Amino acid sequence: MRFPVIVRYTGFVLLLNAAFMLLAAAVSLLQGDEGFWVLTASAILTAIAGGTPLPFVKPADDLTAKEGIGILVFSWMMSCTFGMLPYLFWGGDFTFINAWFESVSGYTTTGATVLSNVERLPEGLIFWRSATHWIGGLGVVVMLVLLLPTMHNLKIRLAKTEISSLSKGNYKFRVQQTARVICGMFAGLTVLLCGLLMLAGMGWFDAVNHAFSTIATGGFSTRDASVFAFHNGWIELILAVFMIIAGMHFGLLYMAFTGNGKPLWKSPAVRFYLTTILMGSVFVSLNLYFSGAYDHPLDALRYGAFQVISIGTTTGFATADIAQWPPFSSLLLCYFMFQCACAGSTSGGIKADRMQILFWSIRGHIRKQQHPNAVVPTRIGGLTLDNDTVYAVLQFILTYLVAVFLGMVALSLLGSDLSVGFSASVACMGNVGPGFGEISSFGNYGGIHALGKLILTFQMLLGRLEIYGLLLFLFVKSWK
Repeated sequence: MRFPVIVRYTGFVLLLNAAFMLLAAAVSLLQGDEGFWVLTASAILTAIAGGTPLPFVKPADDLTAKEGIGILVFSWMMSCTFGMLPYLFWGGDFTFINAWFESVSGYTTTGATVLSNVERLPEGLIFWRSATHWIGGLGVVVMLVLLLPTMHNLKIRLAKTEISSLSKGNYKFRVQQTARVICGMFAGLTVLLCGLLMLAGMGWFDAVNHAFSTIATGGFSTRDASVFAFHNGWIELILAVFMIIAGMHFGLLYMAFTGNGKPLWKSPAVRFYLTTILMGSVFVSLNLYFSGAYDHPLDALRYGAFQVISIGTTTGFATADIAQWPPFSSLLLCYFMFQCACAGSTSGGIKADRMQILFWSIRGHIRKQQHPNAVVPTRIGGLTLDNDTVYAVLQFILTYLVAVFLGMVALSLLGSDLSVGFSASVACMGNVGPGFGEISSFGNYGGIHALGKLILTFQMLLGRLEIYGLLLFLFVKSWK
């Protein structure tokens, strides 16, 4: 494995981060706040670190699988490392551990925060928090693929490491086209959402930040009370619709927006995802109304559906304090923390695609027990899945659950109660953000033990890289 080659292409990613830091500095200058020099200094240091290797390391088009994994993991790690510079330079609540937590949470689109007073930050720094969502949601390596000169083999290798294996089949394009489709859809939806939010009554700054967070399914808000602070039903409706859209496969969305909507509406995973979101919204709303949490059924529907969509797409915006909800609603939200949205979106979690395969394979196994001599294949949407695919999905789910359990055990050893430890592990592994108890919708992770925060950031990266990307890098020597 050629380490200088990995450093070279990681440098491009750092230069991209530096450009966004400068954009945040421009916002800070426009707003006249105190974050300008903090962001400018961070951008200069990041640009120096990213640009230094470029003159000394020659381009390489013949990447090995190890080097592709190395570029993927190093790009994410270096982005998170340099992304915490603005927080460290600002100080305040941002100790080293807190700055690292906030940075990783931003890039992995988790949206968990250690801050108890977000509105106290300079607006340039708030913009930077949301920008890390947008960079991480799009995928730092997808951006690298788009920006690199014509190096076909290099781009194929990098695309294979960044794009989920579960979603590649729905991208009917070449590598460069795939990157353009993802970036185009991402940018187009962001601009559209920003415009609609402004029409609904948001100021431009709030609209841009919430558009970044929504399309990236991240959850960082400009307000301590999140979306609840605006008290605007139209804003909540617009955000809910775009959260659902952002949870779908971007390749299928592109086909739908270009006039071929059949693949999107015929996708079994999309139908399963929308059905579960609808059912969850109905059941939670009914439970909230009949339990007396809300006096009016429309209020129960408004707040219940929004939180199901927010949690189910891993966005994590809040219009209500879910810590005060009845147990049945909390358990349903907990299920959506595991399932989340579709492969090929910016959502984390197990993914609706895998959950559907799990349920259909269970149904097939029951039929096989009823009829031992019958051939009972796993069929989804008219397609027959081979045993290797089903086995890989079940293995991923099991590994995912083990990682959640280990995180919960570690947090309990560090003093977190069962509710906080379990929900924090689930929420960070799934890149969801809010959990239960002190880390619920209007809470924060500031009270978690410092070592616990490090464990949770590892889970965020593990979940964002779909487990195997990070594990392959950690055990790269065993490839020999």
